[in-house]
Formats: sequence, structure tokens, C-alpha cells
Amino acid sequence: MWDNPRLLNMAAGALVGVAVFMLGIAGFLLLARSERFPVREVDVVGARLHKTSRAEIEQALRGRITGNFFATSPEDVRAALERLPWVRGASVRRIWPDRFEVELEEHVAFARWGSDALVNTYGEKFSGRSAEALPLLVGPEGSEGEVTRRYTSFARIVAPLGAPLERVALTARFAWQLRLANGLSIMLGRDADAAEGRLRRFVEVFASTAGIINKKNEYADLRYPNGFALRVADSKGL
Repeated sequence: MWDNPRLLNMAAGALVGVAVFMLGIAGFLLLARSERFPVREVDVVGARLHKTSRAEIEQALRGRITGNFFATSPEDVRAALERLPWVRGASVRRIWPDRFEVELEEHVAFARWGSDALVNTYGEKFSGRSAEALPLLVGPEGSEGEVTRRYTSFARIVAPLGAPLERVALTARFAWQLRLANGLSIMLGRDADAAEGRLRRFVEVFASTAGIINKKNEYADLRYPNGFALRVADSKGL
């Protein structure tokens, strides 16, 4: 080896590369531990926030920005912000020499999910709280996206009935149930695509059927292949 110039040159190059790499690591560690280059400011930019306060942001970041500009991880900052109830996503970047820039995307509440959560317009569940009058969606864990999509479709179909759709439930046996704001409950059965067809036919004939019924709290069972059953709260059935 010692009389082979080519191998000597390769070995020398490798040693130089290792030395440069080690010096780079040492330099970074010195920068990371240095009291110089402190993070002096965190700027929240982009769209105006409606549900997330500055105080909540500061609380989320408390203890997360403990090092200097180089030691503070943008990923750690992002993860801390995305744990806030109304934050759907966050992007964080360093701005030389002493600033972090944060942009947040908030959830837009679409409906209530069960008794303790909300779903956004993407059908994603989140833990926010809202005083708005929102429809109620119910379903097994993991069905949030499907129930949200079906709500939109069902609401469009029942619109001619003149009462908003206020509740959609997918049971543990995957049967669909609806309730309108006027108290009308509708049982659709398990096959959602077929149920939509039955619901359309029901809406088409319900106006003339309901014309002879001057009562509230009707119950419609659409689980029949060729028709439906309609029941009024204080009658034995029709």
C-alpha cells in the first residue's frame, strides 16, 4: 500500500473527509450550546386566527424554545402547536438571525361528533368546543370521514322537505339513521348507496303523504324494498 500512490491519495482524502466532518459536528455543537444567537421572537403570520389565541400559542411553546436559534427544532415547535385543539396544521421556519416564523391552519367546524368532539370540513375529528348551532354526527371510531360525506349527500336530498338535517347516525351495525329539525326520524338501513335511492323516492312522495297528516314527530322506515312505513307519535300507524 505504501508504495501505491493511488491508494495513498484515497486514504488521505478519506482522512481529510472524516476530519472535516468531525470539525463540522464540533462546530454545530458549539453553536447549539452557545448563549449567543438566542431566539428573540416568534411571529405568527398568514390568515387571521379565529379560535386560537396568542396566549394559547405562548402556553404551547413554553419550554419548547429552550436553546438558541440553532438548537431549537422547528419540528418540535410545529408538533407543540398542532396539539392545540383548533390547530389543524402548522408550518415553522427559522428566520435569521433570531426569529421563528409560524403559520397556522385552523379547523373549520362542520358538525358535532358525539358528545365531546367536532369534525371539520375535511371530515376529521378534533377536540375543539363550539357554541355554534351545528348538526350532530354519530358513528363508530374511524367513520368520521364517511359520516361527514354522507351527511352532505343526505342533506341535499332532504332539502325539498323544508327542514334542515340535524342528525346523522351510523350505528354499530352500520345502519344509517337521520333526524330532521322538524322531528322527523328516518331509518335508512345498512347499504348507504341504496339508502340514498330510497331516500330520494321517499322525498318525492312525502309531500303528498304528509298533506293528510297534521302531526309532528313522524317516524319513517325506509328499509322496505318497494315502499316505506310512516308512523305518527300519537297514532297506531298508517
